[in-house]
Amino acid sequence: MAQSLTTTDGLFPDLRLLSRGKVRDVYATSDPDALLFVATDRISAYDVVLNNGIPEKGKILTRLSLFWFEKLRHIIPNHLITADIHAMPPDISKYSEILEGRAMLVKRASVIPLEAIVRGYLSGSAWSEYKRSGTAHGIPLPAGLSESAKLPEPIFTPSTKAEQGAHDENISPEQAASLIGSALYERIAAVALRLYEEAAAYALTKGIILADTKFEFGLLPPAPGSSERELILIDEVLTPDSSRYWPAGLYEPGRAQVSFDKQYVRDWLVGAGFAKGLEGGKDGAGWTIADEVSKKTREKYEQVEKLLVSGEPV
Repeated sequence: MAQSLTTTDGLFPDLRLLSRGKVRDVYATSDPDALLFVATDRISAYDVVLNNGIPEKGKILTRLSLFWFEKLRHIIPNHLITADIHAMPPDISKYSEILEGRAMLVKRASVIPLEAIVRGYLSGSAWSEYKRSGTAHGIPLPAGLSESAKLPEPIFTPSTKAEQGAHDENISPEQAASLIGSALYERIAAVALRLYEEAAAYALTKGIILADTKFEFGLLPPAPGSSERELILIDEVLTPDSSRYWPAGLYEPGRAQVSFDKQYVRDWLVGAGFAKGLEGGKDGAGWTIADEVSKKTREKYEQVEKLLVSGEPV
């Protein structure tokens, strides 16, 4: 099996690492207004970064993000400057052999500390909460819904944005508005719902259900003549890492669904004995994915990319 790029340590000696996320490493560049995002092949589940990655995963995520950034740019601007390594400053392009296909030069923005999750179907943590209380993120839902049921309309269900090693926490709309301010919350909720609805409608024409997804947003300084900071879409968008994608032809409410995303890895991890309190692994050495699981996950990511990006409707 091909090797995974799970760390960029030592690969770019002339660049300064600013932060390391679950998947992306972010570097400062010679342009003070720009950052370099490098998508590694790391994979996380339940907010735990696993020891080994998925070969070429970072490149798949980058291609899908570029596809969606372009497709949805009429709804909201995004942080992308270029993904062409040779159009980037010389301090970056000198590393083209490593960066090709997995790097984006992006605008430096103030990150809004909120995971903007939109759900069209009842699954994951929302399903767990619904079984307990009939709500999702504190939002009352109709009685009698089953697992994976389509919701009457998509709902915006925010969570906190945790640092690596910590867990995101589902919060209510009221808590989110208190965290970032009501006006900004309303802007984000409205645009997130619109992004989801358009992306879900497109995905369905390709035979794919977009069950839910997570967006992240940032703020740029006000444009000349304006007093309001510009809201932009940042990070990745609508990838199998940040979304639940289900094959529409196999959809059947009342059970967990076959998926194109990293639910496969989550299921394997639980089957291998993962539980709360064992984030560091049974022996403290972390969690290592079986080769077959890594191979199958890559195939799922490649399949959903092919279906989404293909120009042929199903």
